[in-house]
Amino acid sequence: MLRISGLTFRYGGRLVFDGADAHVPAGHRVGLIGRNGAGKTTLLRLITGELEADGGVLALSRNARVGTVAQEPPGGRATPLEAVLAADRERAALLAEADGGADAADLAEVHERLRDIGAHAAPARAGAILAGLGFDAEAQVRPLDSFSGGWRMRVGLAAALFLEPDLLLLDEPTNHLDLEATMWLETFLRRYPRTLVIVSHDRHFLNGVIDRVLNVESGKLELYEGDYDAFERRRAAEQARRAALETQQDTYRKHLQSFVDRFRYKASKARQAQSRLKAIARLEPIPEVADEPEQRFAFPEPKELAPPLVVLERVAVGYGGKPVLARLDLRLDPDDRIALLGANGNGKTTFSRLLAGRLDPLTGEVRRARGLRIGYFAQDQLAELDVDANPFDHVGRRRPSWRPLQRRAWLGRFGLGGDFAERAVDQLSGGERTRLAIALVCLEAPQLLVLDEPTNHLDMSARRGLVDGLNAYGGAVVLVSHDRDLVDLVADRLWLVERGTVRAFDGDIDDYRAGVIAARSSESQPAKPEARAKSGRAMLAPLRKAVREAEAEVERLTRDRATIDDRLADPRVHGEAGESVADLMRRRRHLAEALARAEARWLAAHDAVEQAESGAGPAA
Repeated sequence: MLRISGLTFRYGGRLVFDGADAHVPAGHRVGLIGRNGAGKTTLLRLITGELEADGGVLALSRNARVGTVAQEPPGGRATPLEAVLAADRERAALLAEADGGADAADLAEVHERLRDIGAHAAPARAGAILAGLGFDAEAQVRPLDSFSGGWRMRVGLAAALFLEPDLLLLDEPTNHLDLEATMWLETFLRRYPRTLVIVSHDRHFLNGVIDRVLNVESGKLELYEGDYDAFERRRAAEQARRAALETQQDTYRKHLQSFVDRFRYKASKARQAQSRLKAIARLEPIPEVADEPEQRFAFPEPKELAPPLVVLERVAVGYGGKPVLARLDLRLDPDDRIALLGANGNGKTTFSRLLAGRLDPLTGEVRRARGLRIGYFAQDQLAELDVDANPFDHVGRRRPSWRPLQRRAWLGRFGLGGDFAERAVDQLSGGERTRLAIALVCLEAPQLLVLDEPTNHLDMSARRGLVDGLNAYGGAVVLVSHDRDLVDLVADRLWLVERGTVRAFDGDIDDYRAGVIAARSSESQPAKPEARAKSGRAMLAPLRKAVREAEAEVERLTRDRATIDDRLADPRVHGEAGESVADLMRRRRHLAEALARAEARWLAAHDAVEQAESGAGPAA
């Protein structure tokens, strides 16, 4: 599917790729990994042709369709459903031609092609993808301009998934998703019938999707079989082997050097000593297996406070006098580690802002412990940084009395030591900006950290550092994250933000994934049972129809292919005039491609029905 040979590329004077080679076989799901700045996004842009290589070859299979998520989210008065359907330009053109009054022969050909590409089942398939990404039936027909940028990015992702290209390139697709949509996407991509290359720093997500790892390191590419955990085991084995070889080589070098030191000036041994010096010079250095540098988060130890830290009694909170959440009766203690669950739009960020004191209650009472300091990291925190200033300046503005050494020491606690302290923010990576923002919110040594999607820009090493730092932190943590590993490793309690309130969730992430949470809407009040049932039937109807249509399409294409196979097996065909064997083979190839697409649509539609019925996927 994709062959990379001798790839060389420079960007801003830096050598990003230096004679890199790799081969991605067709039909595999590949996780493209590497440190921040290693060149992962650059490689995707080289594959799509957005950037041009300085040297080497990037070759795709003939006529391969490459798909990716548009950098700019769709907008305008079109609806999400219309935007996704419009992404299939061939379908749109064929439908326009069918409506345009073509002659009978052309019209028959148009309709045949529409059947081949499953055009009539497309709205149901597009709706199922949108539902999986969090758009209920009402949201699918609202104008795009009524959604935030993050939700419109989801529409762009839905369009890329809907197109089902031969090579699908995804760059951090979960950054704009909540945990629920991330779980759905993991299941969807695990069954993707073509070739997938995905950049992600979410270990659990990668393990659930990929069967290969393509590692970007020191300007080179190396492909490993297996998921991310298998890659790490392989790397650990390589590190151990390298260490053993280094030890062995060092012992041998010392042995040779000992002989040289002992006999180099003795005439009878001078020749042997000289040969050993040459042997030492010939010793090849052991190939280094680069290890990711430690990216630490050393949170300050907070002053101890007596429990409780925060008490909510009969609290309602919202905007413009309208509650988003109500009936909040909750308590936070100093040793609490809580993750908030619930679909985007249900109020997780609103609740986080309430806890952090950024939003006042509409009714009820919020009591905070005397002297409580709260560190709040918001999703838009990075936008508040001064891009022209450096981290050293940012800390100095908050702590003007601190000496330079104190400022540097503080930044070092969050992995921003050395030169990073003096780089302008606009020269820092997304992960480095995140670490700076967290360093700033921790200046007060807070007893409570409220973190809303802190891992969006962190690579694997930084995420491990964040987990270690939070587990060593002596205060309370309230966490919103689509990174399941972060939730698993940090939180020991789960609170569910759903149907206009927040309550303790009795179960773990696996229970949650299995379908305990059925609702994905942002309605503040639960619907009546009969209304929920009617809504569920309304959503299941098009999904089941998509299954039936896909099944019929698979059966028809299978019959057509069998007919051609029968003709090809007939020796008389090879001598007959009329349709040639080459024509039959070409028709059979088109039918096989259409059948593969139809089978994939059937699997996607069948999975959507199962998930909708169990409450594990798209909202009912």
